[in-house]
Amino acid sequence: MKKHLLILLVLVTLLSCNTNKKENGKLDIVTTTSMITDLVRNIGGDSININGLMGSGVDPHLYKASEGDVTKLVNADVIFYNGLHLEGKLVEVFEKMGSKTKTPIALGEEIDKATLIGSDYFASNYDPHVWFNIAYFKQFAKKVTAVLSAKDAKNASFYKANETTFLEKLETLQKKVIATIQTLPEDKRILVTAHDAFNYFGKNYGFEVVGLQGLSTATEAGVKDVQNLAKFIIDKKVKAVFIESSVPKRTIEALQEAVNSKGHDVKIGGTLYSDALGSAGTIEGTYIGMFEYNVNTIVNALK
Repeated sequence: MKKHLLILLVLVTLLSCNTNKKENGKLDIVTTTSMITDLVRNIGGDSININGLMGSGVDPHLYKASEGDVTKLVNADVIFYNGLHLEGKLVEVFEKMGSKTKTPIALGEEIDKATLIGSDYFASNYDPHVWFNIAYFKQFAKKVTAVLSAKDAKNASFYKANETTFLEKLETLQKKVIATIQTLPEDKRILVTAHDAFNYFGKNYGFEVVGLQGLSTATEAGVKDVQNLAKFIIDKKVKAVFIESSVPKRTIEALQEAVNSKGHDVKIGGTLYSDALGSAGTIEGTYIGMFEYNVNTIVNALK
């Protein structure tokens, strides 16, 4: 609590000062999740300076801003974040930022709420894991392009060209994903993971999705949760369950042990990237690479 109050004090102090000193004349952009960082980098290219707060394996549900993060946020020209209460512990910082002329941009607010999946677990009342709907990510790309172009008109055509290229890549990704999933029989499309991050994925591609911890990793799975899900796996004859890169694997290992102890062999099908991308420089370190990797991992394990 003391650290939280200190960070808010630092924020208020910085907001009262003009600390933004540009070294190269480029827009200074701050992003939260690694998915958004990758998106903005695709659109902005070398015409922006970008600072992503959350790296590989970082859980946005639990992420707390450091004093260094607050300085980056205050000095930014634009802040892009997911919204829909995904970055729950950053909300108060963003609210303070929003009281000034610089309002952080919640990309999730671009989505028609009528199309979102409802949730009783988030203050927004919506499942925030919207990046697993490629159509939503296209909307994000268009919003980022519009904002960057408005802030930096001289590079507007550059941003627009990058947007066009990225949208084409997303369209290709969508076709690849559909083709791969079509190789998996419909009765085997049951996805069991550490927490409920894949509901939009399931809705779009015909998977029944079950997460051990629910929508937020802030809620721990109990013994009853493990037992109930173990029964579900046995009843449905599920072949594999999946670890997530940003969630400790112990809960899924406990689930596997509970299932196997009852005579049903369930394997850990691999690690999926849910709330964060993989390491920089790897295929999974990009949004497109992560999505394709996840689909291949799921389909190969469940066949």
